[in-house]
Amino acid sequence: MITDGIINLLKPAGMTSHDGVQFLRRLTGIKRIGHTGTLDPMAVGVLPLCIGSAARITEYLDLDDKKYRCEMQLGLETDTQDIWGAILQDKRQEGFPERAKVEEALSRFHGVISQYPPGYSAVRVNGRRLYEYARQGETVEIKPRKVDIKNITVISYDQEKGRAIYDVTCSKGTYIRTICHDAGTVLGCGAVMSCLIRTASGAFTLNDTVTMEELKENGAKPYLMSPDFPLVHFGQALVSDDRGKWFANGGHLRMSEIDVIREPEFKEQNNDSESNLNIREEYRSAYNIYLKDKALGERELGAFLGVAFYSPQYKKLVADKIFLSDRTIFDRTEASETVEKTVQGRGDSE
Repeated sequence: MITDGIINLLKPAGMTSHDGVQFLRRLTGIKRIGHTGTLDPMAVGVLPLCIGSAARITEYLDLDDKKYRCEMQLGLETDTQDIWGAILQDKRQEGFPERAKVEEALSRFHGVISQYPPGYSAVRVNGRRLYEYARQGETVEIKPRKVDIKNITVISYDQEKGRAIYDVTCSKGTYIRTICHDAGTVLGCGAVMSCLIRTASGAFTLNDTVTMEELKENGAKPYLMSPDFPLVHFGQALVSDDRGKWFANGGHLRMSEIDVIREPEFKEQNNDSESNLNIREEYRSAYNIYLKDKALGERELGAFLGVAFYSPQYKKLVADKIFLSDRTIFDRTEASETVEKTVQGRGDSE
């Protein structure tokens, strides 16, 4: 029976992110499951679902970029900023602008921008979701949020039909349908999102997704990813079994007690004052801690123990989250020693 890990679900259209969580709960019988970021109901693509203790990694994923492929229909405005909402204005009979103007309009949203979340969205204001206010016909002040559009590129454009397909790489919390709406405003003809595919969320991509049908047929276990899979921004370090047990019990680690395999990505980077994604100071010295494994090479990663931040106060690595208990490490050590003695015994008899 599985207890923790991550399933990268290929979310189908018409299903909410919460529906995906409920589906996996029914399939596995595990209640503690969460997703790493809401995907619009009519959108498809990457939806990582974290099971058990893996759900604790979500706070580490704030810096992960999202990648999308979007189809934008010009000439329409709706109350939801996508093609499935109530039509507020239809200018499709008036013709559509040329490609160069569409590309110029979208290029305005490159970089760090202020974006107003759509009225029909899951953003909370005063404890309630914006879509709850919208459905009740209530108005509420919506404040802009900074988002970082790192790349936006038009892939194709059909001027006769007014349909543009573009790829975008952006920070967490970006609303792609709002980019469509705002670009339509710039063009003066209006625009809505008519199709959306999330192609990547941090380390998770379409290539490693699994469908609901595959999960129903084979169960979740064959597709389970380790909790450390998406923690690509952190460093990697190895510890002995003895220090591993100490660490798993809350003990601090001296830098001399670890073998650093990889340094943290942001160790030498300074915060960009213009960016909304200022890095938490702890992430500059964050390490994924792994056990050394005699069966593997000297620099190969063993079992994942947890995440540690370097403390300037103690001048040591301090555990932030533990994913492997000391009891598990103890059992593993005993088993490893038994195998080693058995092998040595066979060698002596030969």
